Amino acid sequence: MRKLLGALTLMVAVLALGEGCAPVPLPHYAAWAPLRTEELLVDSENMRMIGQEWERFWFLDQPSHLTPFRTHGGLGP
Repeated sequence: MRKLLGALTLMVAVLALGEGCAPVPLPHYAAWAPLRTEELLVDSENMRMIGQEWERFWFLDQPSHLTPFRTHGGLGP
């Protein structure tokens, strides 16, 4: 029973450290300035695109179909 408990504890500890939920907060960005700048640019670009993704998901980027006039698509007069 002790071996099983020890193996389970070791496995949980390895998974916790590998998944990033360690009790000690590890640095998210690199210490080297050029690499850290590149990582920050990538993160900010991803966050900037969230608004457009949200609108696309909820179809808010499309024109409204509640108008009596045709706004896009198909053949019209």
